[in-house]
Order: sequence, then C-alpha cells, then structure tokens
Amino acid sequence: MSEHPDDSTNQVYVKGQVVTVLRLDQPVNAAKTRMLGWEGRFEPLGVVGNKVILEPLRDLSRDEGIPLLVTLTDGTEIPFLLRPPKDADWWTDQQVNVFQDRETYDAMFSVLMDVIKEKRALEEQVENFRKEENSADHALATLLATGAIAQTPFKFESSNAGKDDDAEITVTVYRGRSKAAAVFEVKNLDPDHSWSLKSARLVSVTSGRQSTVAVHSTRRSIDPGDTGVVAVVADKSAFIEDGKLTSVFLELYRHDGMRQALVQLDPDLVAR
Repeated sequence: MSEHPDDSTNQVYVKGQVVTVLRLDQPVNAAKTRMLGWEGRFEPLGVVGNKVILEPLRDLSRDEGIPLLVTLTDGTEIPFLLRPPKDADWWTDQQVNVFQDRETYDAMFSVLMDVIKEKRALEEQVENFRKEENSADHALATLLATGAIAQTPFKFESSNAGKDDDAEITVTVYRGRSKAAAVFEVKNLDPDHSWSLKSARLVSVTSGRQSTVAVHSTRRSIDPGDTGVVAVVADKSAFIEDGKLTSVFLELYRHDGMRQALVQLDPDLVAR
C-alpha cells in the first residue's frame, strides 16, 4: 500500500460468481468493514481473521465501481474500489495480498514471486515469437489474416456463417499444397465486453489426438461492435493417423474458455 496522497484508490478486479479474497497482514475488524451500494450485486461481505471474502452475483457493468472500506483491528482504514476487468484480456483478481509495509519479509517475498512469474511468462512469450518468426505456416497465416490471399498457395474451398448472442462469425476454408487453412471473420456482438482468442485446436475426428496449428489474429482483442480476423493454417501431417488421411475438427476458444467455433476439415483439402 502506498501512503502518497496523490495515488488513487487501489482497484480490485472482480467477476460474477468468482470468489475474490483480500488477504491482509493484520486481523480485520468485521463490524467496521463494509461495501457501499452492494445490494443486489454481491453476496454479503465475509470476514474471517485477516481475510475479506468477496463474491459478485453477476458481472459488473463497464462503468460500475463498488467502494469497499476495510478496517483493521488497530483502526487503520484501507479503501478499495471493486471494478470489472478492463477488457477481455484483463485478469480477474482471486487472491490479493495486501501489505502496509513494503519492507516486511512477506511483502518482499510476494513481490519476488510476482517478478519470477512475470519473467517466466515473458520467456515463454519470447520463445513463441521466435518460433513464429521462423515458421512458414505462421507467415502464411499472417498473409491470410491480412487479406493477401493471392500471395499464398491456397484456393477457395467453401464458406459458412454462424451467429449467437456474443459473436457473428464467417469462416472461409481453403485448400493448398499439403496444407489447409481457415479464415474466421469475427464480429463482436457483446455490448459490454471485448472478444479475444484464447487458443485454436486441431483434433482428430476418430481418436481425439491434438495437433499444432499456426494462428494469426489481426487484433489482440475486438471491441464491442467491431470486427477482427483470425487465420489458421494446418499442415498435412495433422491429417495423417496410422498412415491414413483422416478428418479433423478445428476449434476456436475465446478468452473465457468457451468454444466459439467448430469446423470440420476433410482430408481432400490436403490430398490434392
């Protein structure tokens, strides 16, 4: 916690039906710890020892903010503002460790663990970028996503469209030289939240075996009402199982882990 008067109130990012716990370095005075305007938005506040337990009943709207005042047994008051995640890629807090003194062992150890976790994530990201830089399939996916189809070896095969409450998607499938590709045009219909791709999977129809694919998105996240493009390129080897060509499912998973699209790719796309 900062003691500087110019620093803003600390924000805690919460999500509907997901428990968030504030863990403080002193016991909490339950009688003097309270939220303002929480009725109908949160379960009743829980205080157990040095922990404050929060559980929203639903997602907060983008412009909502619920003030929370935590009072310790020594009378110290610590204000927070409970907010929804900033966008689809933003985290939801689940355990927040709160330290008043930055020099304590626990505070410094917590910071060290955060730095190590961030370092590992950056190393993994750099390694993925290195692989993509040297991958011909990723280069093809980039060309497809940006609309430069004429610069690729792919030919149009089919197109289809689907729509639900959150997104409208048009997928175009292409055949190529020992490769297949699919280009998804995604329009975000959610009025409050951004849309982003979490992962793309290629799964054998017969055995469920997973294979890697090259993926490129034109946008990291798609704002409400906007449209983005995701291109996927699969090598012929992903279609071969026990020495024979087989069909595969191409699955797209969005930021919250829900499967947004499913397309069956048949072996004739790579057999020609």
